[in-house]
Amino acid sequence: MDADADADRKIAVVTGAGSGIGRAVARTLADAGWTVALAGRRAAPLEETAAGAGRGDALCVPTDVTDPRAVAALFDAVRDRFGRLDLLFNNAGTFGPRSAPVEELGYEEWRSVVDVNLTGSFLCAQAAFRLMKEQDPRGGRIINNGSVSAHAPRPHSIAYTATKHAVTGLTKSLSLDGRPYRIACGQIDIGNAATDMTERMRTGTLQANGETEVEPVMDVADVARTVLHMAELPLEANVQFATVTATAMPYIGRG
Repeated sequence: MDADADADRKIAVVTGAGSGIGRAVARTLADAGWTVALAGRRAAPLEETAAGAGRGDALCVPTDVTDPRAVAALFDAVRDRFGRLDLLFNNAGTFGPRSAPVEELGYEEWRSVVDVNLTGSFLCAQAAFRLMKEQDPRGGRIINNGSVSAHAPRPHSIAYTATKHAVTGLTKSLSLDGRPYRIACGQIDIGNAATDMTERMRTGTLQANGETEVEPVMDVADVARTVLHMAELPLEANVQFATVTATAMPYIGRG
Protein backbone atom coordinates (compact mmCIF):
# COMPACT_ATOMS: atom_id res chain seq x y z
CA MET A 1 0.00 0.00 0.00
CA ASP A 2 1.49 3.39 -0.98
CA ALA A 3 1.82 6.30 1.43
CA ASP A 4 -1.19 8.19 0.08
CA ALA A 5 -3.43 5.15 0.23
CA ASP A 6 -2.20 4.37 3.73
CA ALA A 7 -3.03 7.91 4.86
CA ASP A 8 -6.53 7.67 3.41
CA ARG A 9 -7.54 4.33 4.87
CA LYS A 10 -10.24 4.23 7.54
CA ILE A 11 -9.61 2.30 10.75
CA ALA A 12 -12.37 0.60 12.76
CA VAL A 13 -12.49 -1.41 15.97
CA VAL A 14 -15.30 -3.95 16.25
CA THR A 15 -15.86 -5.64 19.60
CA GLY A 16 -17.65 -8.95 19.83
CA ALA A 17 -16.24 -9.60 16.37
CA GLY A 18 -15.98 -13.37 16.66
CA SER A 19 -19.61 -14.13 15.82
CA GLY A 20 -23.05 -12.81 14.98
CA ILE A 21 -23.56 -9.11 14.43
CA GLY A 22 -19.93 -8.25 15.15
CA ARG A 23 -18.66 -10.69 12.54
CA ALA A 24 -21.15 -9.47 9.93
CA VAL A 25 -20.33 -5.81 10.56
CA ALA A 26 -16.57 -6.42 10.52
CA ARG A 27 -16.75 -8.20 7.19
CA THR A 28 -19.07 -5.58 5.69
CA LEU A 29 -16.73 -2.79 6.75
CA ALA A 30 -13.76 -4.67 5.30
CA ASP A 31 -15.60 -5.23 2.03
CA ALA A 32 -16.22 -1.46 1.88
CA GLY A 33 -12.51 -0.73 2.24
CA TRP A 34 -12.12 -0.27 5.98
CA THR A 35 -9.19 -1.71 7.90
CA VAL A 36 -10.66 -3.50 10.90
CA ALA A 37 -9.31 -4.42 14.32
CA LEU A 38 -11.25 -7.39 15.64
CA ALA A 39 -11.79 -7.77 19.38
CA GLY A 40 -13.35 -10.69 21.24
CA ARG A 41 -12.61 -13.12 24.04
CA ARG A 42 -11.16 -15.94 21.90
CA ALA A 43 -8.54 -15.78 19.17
CA ALA A 44 -9.87 -18.58 16.94
CA PRO A 45 -13.26 -17.00 16.13
CA LEU A 46 -11.55 -13.67 15.44
CA GLU A 47 -9.24 -15.40 12.97
CA GLU A 48 -12.29 -16.96 11.30
CA THR A 49 -13.88 -13.52 10.96
CA ALA A 50 -10.66 -12.12 9.49
CA ALA A 51 -10.36 -15.01 7.05
CA GLY A 52 -13.79 -14.20 5.64
CA ALA A 53 -13.20 -10.46 5.47
CA GLY A 54 -11.46 -10.48 2.09
CA ARG A 55 -8.56 -8.30 3.26
CA GLY A 56 -5.16 -9.14 4.66
CA ASP A 57 -4.74 -6.19 7.01
CA ALA A 58 -7.18 -7.10 9.80
CA LEU A 59 -5.77 -7.00 13.32
CA CYS A 60 -7.04 -9.67 15.73
CA VAL A 61 -6.75 -8.75 19.42
CA PRO A 62 -8.25 -11.19 21.95
CA THR A 63 -9.88 -8.88 24.49
CA ASP A 64 -12.02 -9.17 27.61
CA VAL A 65 -13.94 -5.89 27.51
CA THR A 66 -14.63 -6.11 31.25
CA ASP A 67 -10.89 -5.84 32.00
CA PRO A 68 -9.54 -2.25 31.88
CA ARG A 69 -6.01 -3.47 31.15
CA ALA A 70 -7.17 -5.63 28.24
CA VAL A 71 -9.16 -2.75 26.78
CA ALA A 72 -6.17 -0.40 27.11
CA ALA A 73 -4.00 -3.00 25.35
CA LEU A 74 -6.51 -3.25 22.49
CA PHE A 75 -6.50 0.47 21.76
CA ASP A 76 -2.74 0.72 22.27
CA ALA A 77 -2.35 -1.99 19.63
CA VAL A 78 -4.59 -0.07 17.23
CA ARG A 79 -2.66 3.16 17.78
CA ASP A 80 0.69 1.44 17.40
CA ARG A 81 -0.32 -0.47 14.26
CA PHE A 82 -2.43 2.10 12.43
CA GLY A 83 -1.74 5.46 14.07
CA ARG A 84 -5.37 6.46 14.46
CA LEU A 85 -8.97 5.29 14.93
CA ASP A 86 -11.97 6.41 12.88
CA LEU A 87 -14.72 4.13 14.20
CA LEU A 88 -15.58 2.04 17.24
CA PHE A 89 -18.50 -0.34 16.85
CA ASN A 90 -19.17 -1.03 20.53
CA ASN A 91 -20.89 -4.35 20.03
CA ALA A 92 -19.80 -6.87 22.66
CA GLY A 93 -22.77 -7.94 24.77
CA THR A 94 -24.52 -10.78 26.51
CA PHE A 95 -28.06 -11.66 27.52
CA GLY A 96 -26.67 -13.56 30.46
CA PRO A 97 -26.60 -17.23 31.40
CA ARG A 98 -30.37 -17.62 31.47
CA SER A 99 -33.77 -15.97 31.33
CA ALA A 100 -35.03 -15.71 34.90
CA PRO A 101 -37.73 -13.94 36.93
CA VAL A 102 -36.35 -10.99 38.87
CA GLU A 103 -36.74 -12.74 42.22
CA GLU A 104 -34.64 -15.69 41.05
CA LEU A 105 -31.78 -13.83 39.35
CA GLY A 106 -28.53 -14.32 41.25
CA TYR A 107 -26.17 -11.46 42.03
CA GLU A 108 -23.34 -12.95 39.97
CA GLU A 109 -25.70 -13.43 37.03
CA TRP A 110 -26.75 -9.78 37.27
CA ARG A 111 -23.17 -8.63 37.64
CA SER A 112 -21.92 -10.60 34.63
CA VAL A 113 -24.40 -8.85 32.34
CA VAL A 114 -23.66 -5.40 33.76
CA ASP A 115 -19.92 -5.97 33.44
CA VAL A 116 -20.09 -6.82 29.73
CA ASN A 117 -22.96 -4.71 28.44
CA LEU A 118 -22.43 -1.52 30.42
CA THR A 119 -18.95 -1.44 31.94
CA GLY A 120 -17.39 -3.03 28.86
CA SER A 121 -19.12 -0.53 26.58
CA PHE A 122 -17.94 2.34 28.77
CA LEU A 123 -14.33 1.13 28.90
CA CYS A 124 -14.12 0.74 25.12
CA ALA A 125 -15.84 4.08 24.48
CA GLN A 126 -13.52 5.81 26.95
CA ALA A 127 -10.41 4.38 25.30
CA ALA A 128 -11.69 5.27 21.82
CA PHE A 129 -12.61 8.77 22.99
CA ARG A 130 -9.11 9.35 24.34
CA LEU A 131 -7.50 8.23 21.10
CA MET A 132 -9.87 10.19 18.85
CA LYS A 133 -9.44 13.35 20.93
CA GLU A 134 -5.65 13.33 20.70
CA GLN A 135 -5.07 12.13 17.12
CA ASP A 136 -4.47 14.37 14.13
CA PRO A 137 -6.79 15.00 12.41
CA ARG A 138 -8.93 14.91 15.53
CA GLY A 139 -12.25 13.11 15.77
CA GLY A 140 -14.02 9.89 14.93
CA ARG A 141 -17.26 8.00 15.45
CA ILE A 142 -18.59 5.62 18.09
CA ILE A 143 -21.60 3.43 17.33
CA ASN A 144 -23.06 1.63 20.33
CA ASN A 145 -25.08 -1.55 19.90
CA GLY A 146 -28.21 -1.01 21.95
CA SER A 147 -31.27 -3.19 21.42
CA VAL A 148 -34.99 -2.83 21.09
CA SER A 149 -34.78 -3.78 24.78
CA ALA A 150 -33.40 -0.26 25.27
CA HIS A 151 -37.03 0.76 24.67
CA ALA A 152 -39.22 -2.15 25.75
CA PRO A 153 -38.38 -5.26 27.80
CA ARG A 154 -39.03 -8.90 27.24
CA PRO A 155 -40.27 -10.99 30.16
CA HIS A 156 -37.52 -12.21 32.51
CA SER A 157 -34.82 -9.93 31.05
CA ILE A 158 -34.19 -7.40 33.79
CA ALA A 159 -30.38 -7.40 33.63
CA TYR A 160 -30.22 -7.19 29.84
CA THR A 161 -32.96 -4.58 29.63
CA ALA A 162 -31.50 -2.40 32.39
CA THR A 163 -28.06 -2.40 30.78
CA LYS A 164 -29.41 -1.60 27.34
CA HIS A 165 -31.36 1.36 28.76
CA ALA A 166 -28.06 2.45 30.31
CA VAL A 167 -26.29 2.17 26.96
CA THR A 168 -28.71 4.82 25.67
CA GLY A 169 -27.52 7.16 28.41
CA LEU A 170 -23.93 6.34 27.51
CA THR A 171 -24.65 7.21 23.87
CA LYS A 172 -26.23 10.55 24.76
CA SER A 173 -23.40 11.53 27.11
CA LEU A 174 -20.73 10.60 24.58
CA SER A 175 -22.55 12.60 21.93
CA LEU A 176 -22.60 15.67 24.14
CA ASP A 177 -19.05 15.35 25.47
CA GLY A 178 -17.67 14.60 22.02
CA ARG A 179 -18.90 17.77 20.35
CA PRO A 180 -15.77 19.87 21.00
CA TYR A 181 -13.53 17.13 19.58
CA ARG A 182 -15.41 16.08 16.40
CA ILE A 183 -16.39 12.79 18.03
CA ALA A 184 -19.82 11.67 16.90
CA CYS A 185 -21.75 8.95 18.74
CA GLY A 186 -24.84 7.09 17.62
CA GLN A 187 -26.69 3.93 18.56
CA ILE A 188 -28.24 1.09 16.61
CA ASP A 189 -31.13 -0.73 18.30
CA ILE A 190 -31.57 -4.17 16.80
CA GLY A 191 -34.49 -6.56 16.97
CA ASN A 192 -34.26 -10.24 16.00
CA ALA A 193 -31.24 -10.38 13.73
CA ALA A 194 -30.59 -14.02 12.88
CA THR A 195 -27.61 -14.99 15.08
CA ASP A 196 -26.85 -17.67 17.64
CA MET A 197 -28.13 -15.29 20.33
CA THR A 198 -31.59 -15.19 18.73
CA GLU A 199 -31.80 -18.88 17.83
CA ARG A 200 -34.54 -19.33 20.44
CA MET A 201 -36.78 -17.04 18.37
CA ARG A 202 -37.04 -19.78 15.74
CA THR A 203 -38.35 -22.36 18.23
CA GLY A 204 -40.45 -20.13 20.45
CA THR A 205 -39.82 -17.52 23.11
CA LEU A 206 -41.87 -16.24 26.03
CA GLN A 207 -44.23 -13.38 25.30
CA ALA A 208 -45.69 -10.74 27.63
CA ASN A 209 -49.02 -12.58 27.74
CA GLY A 210 -47.33 -15.71 29.07
CA GLU A 211 -47.55 -17.66 25.83
CA THR A 212 -44.57 -18.99 23.88
CA GLU A 213 -44.43 -18.06 20.21
CA VAL A 214 -42.05 -18.33 17.28
CA GLU A 215 -40.85 -14.90 16.15
CA PRO A 216 -39.64 -13.73 12.74
CA VAL A 217 -35.98 -12.86 12.30
CA MET A 218 -34.07 -10.82 9.74
CA ASP A 219 -30.78 -11.34 7.95
CA VAL A 220 -27.84 -10.02 9.97
CA ALA A 221 -26.52 -8.51 6.73
CA ASP A 222 -29.31 -5.93 6.92
CA VAL A 223 -27.94 -4.79 10.28
CA ALA A 224 -24.40 -4.65 8.92
CA ARG A 225 -25.45 -2.47 6.00
CA THR A 226 -27.11 -0.05 8.41
CA VAL A 227 -23.97 0.20 10.53
CA LEU A 228 -21.93 0.83 7.38
CA HIS A 229 -24.24 3.69 6.41
CA MET A 230 -23.89 5.24 9.87
CA ALA A 231 -20.12 4.76 9.81
CA GLU A 232 -19.55 6.40 6.43
CA LEU A 233 -21.37 9.63 7.08
CA PRO A 234 -19.11 12.69 7.36
CA LEU A 235 -18.47 13.70 10.97
CA GLU A 236 -20.68 16.73 10.39
CA ALA A 237 -23.67 14.35 10.22
CA ASN A 238 -24.80 11.67 12.65
CA VAL A 239 -27.48 9.01 12.91
CA GLN A 240 -28.21 9.49 16.59
CA PHE A 241 -30.50 6.47 16.93
CA ALA A 242 -31.45 3.84 14.37
CA THR A 243 -33.88 0.99 15.03
CA VAL A 244 -33.65 -2.02 12.72
CA THR A 245 -35.99 -4.94 13.32
CA ALA A 246 -37.56 -7.94 11.68
CA THR A 247 -40.68 -6.32 10.27
CA ALA A 248 -43.27 -8.50 11.99
CA MET A 249 -41.54 -9.11 15.33
CA PRO A 250 -43.49 -8.21 18.49
CA TYR A 251 -41.87 -4.88 19.24
CA ILE A 252 -44.38 -2.17 18.39
CA GLY A 253 -47.16 -2.98 20.83
CA ARG A 254 -45.00 -5.41 22.79
CA GLY A 255 -46.72 -6.26 26.06
